Order: sequence, then C-alpha cells, then structure tokens
Amino acid sequence: MDTDALTPGLLRELRRTRPYPALSLTMPTHRKAPDNAQDAVRLRNLVTEAANRLEADPRVSREAGAAVKAQLDRAVEEVDQRRALDALVILADADEYQIWQLPRTAPERVVLSDSYLTRNLVSAKARARLFWVLSLSAEHATLFSGTDDGLRAERKGGFPLTAPHEEPNPQREERIGDTPSTYSSEDARNFLRTVDTKLRGVLAADPRPLFLVGLPPALSLLDEVGESAGNAVGRATKGTTADTTPPELLRELGPALDVWRKRTAAGIRGRLDKAMSGRAFAGGLDEVWAAVREGRAGLVTVEEHFEQTARVTDGHLEPVGPDVAPATDGQVREDVVDELVEAALDNGCEVAFVADDSLADHGRVAAVLRF
Repeated sequence: MDTDALTPGLLRELRRTRPYPALSLTMPTHRKAPDNAQDAVRLRNLVTEAANRLEADPRVSREAGAAVKAQLDRAVEEVDQRRALDALVILADADEYQIWQLPRTAPERVVLSDSYLTRNLVSAKARARLFWVLSLSAEHATLFSGTDDGLRAERKGGFPLTAPHEEPNPQREERIGDTPSTYSSEDARNFLRTVDTKLRGVLAADPRPLFLVGLPPALSLLDEVGESAGNAVGRATKGTTADTTPPELLRELGPALDVWRKRTAAGIRGRLDKAMSGRAFAGGLDEVWAAVREGRAGLVTVEEHFEQTARVTDGHLEPVGPDVAPATDGQVREDVVDELVEAALDNGCEVAFVADDSLADHGRVAAVLRF
C-alpha cells in the first residue's frame, strides 16, 4: 500500500493492541537500478534477523513464532521491487500481513511489540502533502489522489461516477424554446448532486486540499447544487473526459498548485515570525520535542529532508553521530524526527514541512506554541 491509503480509521486499526508479537520490519529501498540490487539482500537479512528474534524471545511460543514467520514469508514473496520507492515497511502478526511502500526513507530495523510501529507511515504521509483532484463534466466525475510525485485515479467513495444516459427530448426543447444545454437538464443537476454527496464523504473520511478541473458551467453547477466545491483551494477551467490522463490533468493544474504551495509557505513563515515576536516560539529539536510532549505546540515545522539520530536522556534529546546506533545504545532513536512528527499529530498539532535551509537559524525544526 501507499501512504495515501493511510486513513485515520486504518491508522487506528494498525495501532490497536494485538497479541504479542506484532512484528514491524522497516528498511530503506531504492527506486532504480543499479542501487535497487541491494534491496533483496537487505530484506533477506532482516527476515533472518526477525526469525532469530522470534525464536530467542521467551515471550513467544513456538506456535506463535511460526505463525508470524509464515505471514512474514508471504509478505516477502509479494513484495514487488518494480514499485519500490524510498522505504519498505512490512507489518505482520499471526493472522495477517501488510506491505507499505513509502516515498520517504526509513531506518533498517525489526521491532517486536504488542502493536505495529506506525511512525514511519505517519511521517511519510505528512511529508507527502497529499491533495485531491476532481475531474468533472456533466457525464463523468473522476477522483485522483495527488502528491508531489503525480496523480493516481482513485476507486473509493463511489468514484469514478458516470451519469445515466439521457435521451434527447425534442418536445421539451420546442415547448421551452431553449437551446439544448448539457448543464440545464435536471438529470445533470441530479448527477452533480450525487457527485457532491460522494465527494463530501471522501473529504470527511480523509481531509485534504481539493482541486477541481472542468469547464466553467460544470464547476458553476457543482457550486450551485452542493457544498463540496466551497472547500476547493484551486481550480482549472479546462474540459475533461473520463479518458483524460493524470499527466494531462497535472499540466492543467500546474499554475493552481504553484499558487497554493506559495500561499501555504508564506502563511507558515508569517505564523513563525509572529510567534517569535510574541515569545510563543520554540526552535531546535530538543525545545520542540519538549513542547510537543508537554502539549504546548500548536504548529510544528520541519525542513523537508531533516533527519537526526539522537539519544534520549531525562526527556531531552542529544544529537549523536552516525557511529552510534540503537543496536548498541538502547536510548538512541534513529528516526527521532519521524517520532516527533507522529507525536505532534497525535497531540492535535499541525505539522508542516518547509524548504531545506529555511530553518537553518533554528536547528532545522521550529514550533508555534499554544501557551
């Protein structure tokens, strides 16, 4: 699965308490040859490590260990290296397994616990800056999931939708005296009411910025008959069909996406500046970590590619070099930035990722405080 499949409901399911052991395996991967040749070897080594850990753990019965190992083996057989992104996450217990391909690197590790490790999934989704795109006409409505990497057609919430075929009615046209219009019929209005209802359901289950693509009459009618269009952050007034490809849509949306990204970045800079002048600002990994843990952070901003290994000592973070790893020091967190992002989101914080070096004067990470 990809990060855009991580809905709040699925995240709750992944985090629920499970019979020990629930196994989480994470590792960095490579998108292209020749670097991806090492991924299969690394995965085999981690599977061997997982099997050894299951066998050596006194809390794991022989039956439970064998069941988890069998699920892990099934997952490995299903991994498709052709779809590799920047990290692979495999979650497995005695009854199931899941495979996640992430557009964000993750450390190499095997974790046995009573719930799955989700911080890498959460952080990758937060960094992906997901958005929805609705391609619309009086005859069709197609929903796309968007990231910085492109668009992908979605089959969820009832989408894609196709309008019932409407036969021409010459008597109606003659009686009313109007010019036949695709968007003047009650069937078109009813179709777009259905689109609006389905779209509101998707946005409620997985809130994201929404972009609309369609001819002006189609977008105007959606405005008129429903509520979902009012949430749109950008529009492209361009005719589309059910066969319009994701690259074609992305080209049409380019200007609207650029405006949205610039507006979002400017808004974040303004909030940080205001927080600094109002003494409601935290800067640096340790200060922000403390603010998040104490529930004082309202907005956490992180540079796009910031990573840090750190040792946790008395609730504070001390950066360490690459020569220190969790395997040799149990207090070291290799993915502490991802852990910070997950904790912030869990505490109701807004999390935003900003351009590299934009927080260079503040330790690569900063927060706006609630109090």
